[in-house]
Amino acid sequence: MRPTSPYRRGVLFLRRRWPVVVRLAIWSVLETGQTFLTGYALARALDDGFLDGRESVGLAWLGAAALGVLVAAYGTGQVYRAVADLVEPLRDSLVRQVVGRGLRDADGAAVSRLTQQVEIARDTFAGLVMVSRSFIFTSVGALVGLFSLDPLLLLVVAPPLLAGIGLFVVSLRPLARRQEDFLVADERLAGQLGIVCPGLRDVAAAGAEPGVAEDLDRGVAQEYSTAAALARWGVLRTAALATGGQLPLVLLLATGPWLLDNGVSPGALVGALAYVTQALLPALHNLVNGLGASGSRLAIVLRRLTWDPPQEAGTVSGPKEAGTDAAARAETDTAARAETDAAARADTDTAVRADTDAGAREAGSPAPAPTLAPTPALQVSSLTFAYGPHAEPVLRDLRLTVDRGEHLAVVGPSGIGKSTLAGIIAGLLEPDAGEVRVDGMPVRGEGSVGRRVLIPQEAYVFTGTLRDNLSYLRTDPVPEQEMLAAAEAVGMTALAERLGGLGAELVPSELSAGERQLIALTRAHLSSAPLAVLDEATCHLDPVAESRAERAFAGRPGGTLVVIAHRISSARRADRVLVMDGAHALCGRHDELMELSSLYRDLNGAGDWGEADAVSHPPLALRDPYRVDPVPRPGLPGDRGHVVAHRTVGQMEAVRDLGDRRAPGGK
Repeated sequence: MRPTSPYRRGVLFLRRRWPVVVRLAIWSVLETGQTFLTGYALARALDDGFLDGRESVGLAWLGAAALGVLVAAYGTGQVYRAVADLVEPLRDSLVRQVVGRGLRDADGAAVSRLTQQVEIARDTFAGLVMVSRSFIFTSVGALVGLFSLDPLLLLVVAPPLLAGIGLFVVSLRPLARRQEDFLVADERLAGQLGIVCPGLRDVAAAGAEPGVAEDLDRGVAQEYSTAAALARWGVLRTAALATGGQLPLVLLLATGPWLLDNGVSPGALVGALAYVTQALLPALHNLVNGLGASGSRLAIVLRRLTWDPPQEAGTVSGPKEAGTDAAARAETDTAARAETDAAARADTDTAVRADTDAGAREAGSPAPAPTLAPTPALQVSSLTFAYGPHAEPVLRDLRLTVDRGEHLAVVGPSGIGKSTLAGIIAGLLEPDAGEVRVDGMPVRGEGSVGRRVLIPQEAYVFTGTLRDNLSYLRTDPVPEQEMLAAAEAVGMTALAERLGGLGAELVPSELSAGERQLIALTRAHLSSAPLAVLDEATCHLDPVAESRAERAFAGRPGGTLVVIAHRISSARRADRVLVMDGAHALCGRHDELMELSSLYRDLNGAGDWGEADAVSHPPLALRDPYRVDPVPRPGLPGDRGHVVAHRTVGQMEAVRDLGDRRAPGGK
């Protein structure tokens, strides 16, 4: 059952601590006296002192006002001590409730409540006590002072002041509800964005943009609606402040001649203006802003600390429990669902057909003749892409065909556009020109989700069991033996055993980057998508583990693999290699590219070679700390499988620094 409202609980809390409340009120009386002297001493100093020619009397009254300020300062210090005695028990009570519920219900949010929400409640409650107390005792002092100066002054100031207070009180509860609605809507939208933003690439790859956009549109519309309602009630709060604080000042100035004609002294009128501008207006302003904003925040925090809806208890943060299916898919590391039929997946033709337009012709290879071949797994036609209307294209007129069952590696310098190509193949990016087809269908068309799976460098693992993570891309139940076989193929068996088996609960933050990549790779391996795109998906694995994972994907029945290579060894394992070099690209086998592409030779550490008697020109930037690199191939004068230096002979390393302690060529 839902407990008493925070307002009623607050009243009960203050009633149980009435001695502290009484002490707080006693010390606050000093502030009332200081407020009273603010206008009354000024009026007497003018009427009985300066205007009457008695400067000493005027100075004496001003001195009394200054003394009142000192006494009030002492009282304020005692007030803070009383507030501390009132606030700290509230904090202790909230801590006991939070800790008790955390131990009883295994509340995972207990730490957040202890470190943030309890402190917010304590600080906000203290601020509200100070603001409310200050307004009450300041108003009493000012109204008593106005009556003491002249009842007519009270007649002018009191009605608009009371009207403003009444208007604020009427709007307080609706305003608090609107404030709470706005905060809840804002938190809900922030939660949605927190799920969607890290997985934007997978939202696009899954073709889930319409569903995710619809969910976010609803969240934005709801927050806009609550913000508009809050703004409308905020106008009423502003009207209350203007009526209670600004209108009395206008009325005093407007009725000044009439007041003076009816016996109000000039000093009394100046004192009344001081009461309004120096006491009532600041106190009302603090009350309106304090109760209007901090009060609703305190109510929300107290409600969350003392009560949780039953349906929210025990929820697990994971894509299957995090809202709609579209938002959930954004938290996974892949974009594929099984939608292709078994016959298409089993149709494996290993013919090597990929070619590019410019690179192959530059090398003197004739363009392939049209042939009646099965539908390729991936076909890229005249692809052009740039990241802006005036930007240089990253890809220009690229043509590529990858047949089913083929293993293609994509290599090139950093920033050349390899990941961009992977994003276009997966449907994340839309090209400026050209077309991409997967299994004969447009990459962003209907049913494209099940035809390709993307494994990005940032592997996504959600909170839940290992079994849930591995089977997430399958619409049908996955037998345990199939999961274990996939884990063994990819190289995740040892990790699964260390975690505690398929039923182990995963906490993503406790996994290393390499462990998350292994889980993501196994999940993708279990998917039914025939085309797998690995965008540096093994960058956190060692070379042996990387080789095992790539061979597992290359060996999937009916599967086609495109690897954005993190290491050049990936290219040597592939059937063919696409070398990207800005506007030009070459595609072929490893041995062909070693002959045709200087960039590919550089990436493999082989360099450019002239005649047999040419000297060595090491092709890569220095990597060895001793400024020496291995000789890539024999043929140099005096070569015995040693190293060459990038410095002059006089600066060559000493013999003892070389691997076999012999100088190359006897030098």
